[in-house]
Amino acid sequence: MPATIRDVAKYANVGVGTVSRVLNNNPSVSDETRLKVLAAIKDLDYHPNPIARQLSTGRTLTIGVILPYLTMPSYVERLRGVQRALAGTEYDLILFSVESPAQRDAFFEDISRSPRADGILIISLPPEDQQARRLANSQVPVVLVDAYHPELCSVLIDDIQGGRMITEYLIQLGHQKIAFLGDYLETPFHPSMRYRFQGYQEALQEAGITYSPEYLAEGTNERSTARRLAKQLLSLENPPTAIFAGCDTQAIGVLDAAREMGIRVPEALSVIGYDGIRDAEYLNLTTVEQHLFDSGVEGVQLLLEALDQTIPEPRKKYIPIELVVRGTTAPPLA
Repeated sequence: MPATIRDVAKYANVGVGTVSRVLNNNPSVSDETRLKVLAAIKDLDYHPNPIARQLSTGRTLTIGVILPYLTMPSYVERLRGVQRALAGTEYDLILFSVESPAQRDAFFEDISRSPRADGILIISLPPEDQQARRLANSQVPVVLVDAYHPELCSVLIDDIQGGRMITEYLIQLGHQKIAFLGDYLETPFHPSMRYRFQGYQEALQEAGITYSPEYLAEGTNERSTARRLAKQLLSLENPPTAIFAGCDTQAIGVLDAAREMGIRVPEALSVIGYDGIRDAEYLNLTTVEQHLFDSGVEGVQLLLEALDQTIPEPRKKYIPIELVVRGTTAPPLA
């Protein structure tokens, strides 16, 4: 019978996640461990063969990913990380796109009753307590990415800190009239937007700046919606001198609005985004880089360890964030 990734892990006395890291040239693996895994691969003549393994093990040999907003750049980047981490393993990837709370609930119920994959990644869709208990007790391991529940493994970004980081930076530049433009804060999807807004409010309060409700603009996460909302903010009697956009796509919409209104960025308006998508670099956009690709990789590696039963209990892992200052932020006009 052909060797499996589990056979390699057992032979090398490491976890399945470590074998995956070696197969993907992850620099976090020590040279000693890497050589040990490569020797095991050679000795066992390991070659992934999903179809043959499905027949011999009765498993699906698939990893399911459930997520909203399938076409958003930030989710595409996370999926690139998921795909990279699965490369060289015996698992294929299957996507489930969620467009409503009812559809989300149906997927969660389906997982707990009759799973269609060996493991599940859930991105930006935090389960309710009852749902989390069912998922934790289901036949397959589940890992959350960009969401958290204490009964499940999670890969997280500290979005409260990210919101504070952005707002504190703008305050240091001299801005006091800072607007927040983002998704609807009460949406069941993308809970990180609420945490970014919380960090924004906390930073304002600590700086002694009164939060102004007129500086909050909520809407869907399309670029065109952000452009419309930004025009409303910039048309106020006392417009903001800086706009913190909840994601880079929305920040690009703000730049569109400023250009159409003849407002110079960053001289007359500072704009800052969040995510670190590829377009942010092309547009010279100041943003918070949250290493989306890495969060996808880490989610898969946690899931592989859970499949290998090497995780004794639910745990959470934080992905670091960093402020990347480019050309869309500056001190306000005197």
